[in-house]
Amino acid sequence: MERRQFLQGSSLGMAAAATGAFGNLLSPTAGAAAPAAAPAATPAGVHQRPLADVRGKVAFITGGSSGIGLGMGQAFSEAGMKVIFTYLNEAHRDEALTHFKPGNAGVHALKLDVTDRDAMQRAADEAERVFGKVHLLCNNAGIGLRAPAKEAGYKDWDWGLGVNLGGVINGLVTFLPRMRAHGEGAHLLTTGSSASLVAGNVGVYVTSKFAVMGLMESLRDELDGQNIGVSIFCPGLVKSNIAASERNRPAELRVEGAAAPAAETPAQMQEFMRRFAEVGMEPLEAGRLVLAGVQHNDLYILSHGEFRGVMRERDWRLRERAAARKS
Repeated sequence: MERRQFLQGSSLGMAAAATGAFGNLLSPTAGAAAPAAAPAATPAGVHQRPLADVRGKVAFITGGSSGIGLGMGQAFSEAGMKVIFTYLNEAHRDEALTHFKPGNAGVHALKLDVTDRDAMQRAADEAERVFGKVHLLCNNAGIGLRAPAKEAGYKDWDWGLGVNLGGVINGLVTFLPRMRAHGEGAHLLTTGSSASLVAGNVGVYVTSKFAVMGLMESLRDELDGQNIGVSIFCPGLVKSNIAASERNRPAELRVEGAAAPAAETPAQMQEFMRRFAEVGMEPLEAGRLVLAGVQHNDLYILSHGEFRGVMRERDWRLRERAAARKS
């Protein structure tokens, strides 16, 4: 209740809490142990689990030097995966590396702006040189742009969609062909948000997160039976640096006063950050939820229970659509 009240009073509606879930699309119990190994064959229409056994597999995580991305990297490393994470800030990279075992040869960091398509290709090449074929792509990098749609200008839209949607597309276009070519089983994971489910007063952010939800739902259908899993993680409040996203806005896309909505005073922002640290989920806990969802190949991976009804409705509609397509 405290978390919900806090979120309802915050201008950062994008961080509202999400859920745990059900069935073939939604995990029946958050964090439940996955089967030890994937099935030998996955006929179309059967729930495929390409990465049920992750040990020795390679994960590529964008935006992995802090917050949810770092939590994923830790969880994957614990499970025996080789982890490549990207960063923008060297200090964040150095701090992130302290969260892994000293001298861990299974972790590699590389600098990447996900909006740079050529750099994404080079990053994929480097990942393969260092660890070999990539099996798990985590399109996690994102920004918490707090611009309302009614006030946003082109610079806000270009930055918000360029990172939160364009960065996901760049990862997908770069890595999916490689995954299909190696044929060893793979998984695509995108970090959405509770704002992928319920609209709020931060229209640019909400638009980007609704878009990646549609993208992953479409990929779920398109990759059915091809031994490539698809998931979207819709976290609620998880401790991260998302509220400080403006520090990474490119100079050419900066807008005067973009660091906070006009109605938000510095004192209000400071209070939000204090409460954020108090009630937010630990990133490693979130990472472990993601790992379990990937192993089970849940389309929706969620962290909190407040939107359970919303997800049941979405689950039902997707099942109806799938049944109609196959009839």
